[in-house]
Amino acid sequence: MNEGYGPRAWVVWGVGLFCYAVVVMHRTSLGVAGLEAAAHFGTTPGVISTFVVLQLAVYAIAQVPIGLLLDRFGSRALLTAGALCAGGGQVLLALADDLPMAYVARVLLGVGDACIFNSVLRLLPRWFAPRLVPVLSQVTGMFSALGQIAAVGIALPLIQGFGWTTGLLLAASTTLVAAAATATLVRNAPAGEPTAVVVDPIRKIPANIAEVVKHPATQLGFWIHFTAGFSMNTFVFMWGMPYLMVGQGLSQLAAAGLFTLLSAASMVAGPIMGALTAKHPLRRSNLSLLVIGPLILIWAVVLAWPGRAPLPLLILLVIVLAVNGPGTGIGFDFPRTNLPVTRLGAANGVVIAGGFTGGTLLILAMGIFLDRIAGGGDYTAEHLRLAWLLQVPFFVVGLSGFLLSRRRLRRRMAADGVIVPSWREVVERIRRQRGTR
Repeated sequence: MNEGYGPRAWVVWGVGLFCYAVVVMHRTSLGVAGLEAAAHFGTTPGVISTFVVLQLAVYAIAQVPIGLLLDRFGSRALLTAGALCAGGGQVLLALADDLPMAYVARVLLGVGDACIFNSVLRLLPRWFAPRLVPVLSQVTGMFSALGQIAAVGIALPLIQGFGWTTGLLLAASTTLVAAAATATLVRNAPAGEPTAVVVDPIRKIPANIAEVVKHPATQLGFWIHFTAGFSMNTFVFMWGMPYLMVGQGLSQLAAAGLFTLLSAASMVAGPIMGALTAKHPLRRSNLSLLVIGPLILIWAVVLAWPGRAPLPLLILLVIVLAVNGPGTGIGFDFPRTNLPVTRLGAANGVVIAGGFTGGTLLILAMGIFLDRIAGGGDYTAEHLRLAWLLQVPFFVVGLSGFLLSRRRLRRRMAADGVIVPSWREVVERIRRQRGTR
């Protein structure tokens, strides 16, 4: 922590974390209450998946514009506005009786949600020392797990206990608390220090966006977030619960337990991932490959398993998915260390769009595929297994983008005098060091 900021830094960050967890609870509410939503609107889970697709599409598309607003107005304003917008979306969804109004509600939620995580990330370089930022960034992302747990433990019981409208309204009230707390307690920077906001002429905005997007650090961050994030987002936001219940024959209680395990495992993995990122800054991209590789492998085993997969294998699946949640956070470290702080809002917005763009496209593709293969009937376990195989081209595209952008970034780093040694050179250096002892 920067000297002199004292407990205030932790208060500012803590309030941002609370706001983030609250909004994530609302973001993931349809992922755990999709069947209740289908019953309320008298439609199929496939149609309900379009709610999530719309919400996540808005979230992804809004990231760069929101990032520009964040660079201009700072975290406090965006956190407050985002919480109120997300809460308004949930209130409208609670009162909606038809699909068009429900779609408008998800748009509002998507816009509000897009304001939150990036705003909390932008606080960290202003309030904490650089050596702590990678770990605190991962801990920030970890609080999405608390939001997911709250969706299972708060939002879903409220909807089941009080009905769709009353339950959602009660849950939405938490956003008022979050908005009030951020408006009162969050500050963009410590007293007496510049707030690091930028006010560019409007004519320069397109060129500035292009500069941020073209930077290989931003592109590598995007592809890391995409490849590590699309599968988990699809699982958490829409198709995980139906897959566990219909595809694997678990009860709702057992499936909810696996969702809770996923959230808890993500919370454990986050600080570890942050510490490794901080300790090995030249091996951050390799670390991301070490979390993406097992994800591809475990999905291959689960989807190839004849019949229902054994519970230990499903537990392993959700744990690996959980680790890839913090794995997406590695992507933010590349813009942070290669771009000026005044551009981090826009750059982080591009990175965040990665996993959510992939998740949105996969949720949509799976929904269309399932509705067509089921012919309007109920989904079967085989239908869901085939639908999850649609991940394959996403992994291919993601890894290709990852490798190409990493090569460009390393060439740029080399031009600046920063050389990433090969593994052979690392092993040889370790061998020589041991030989001199």
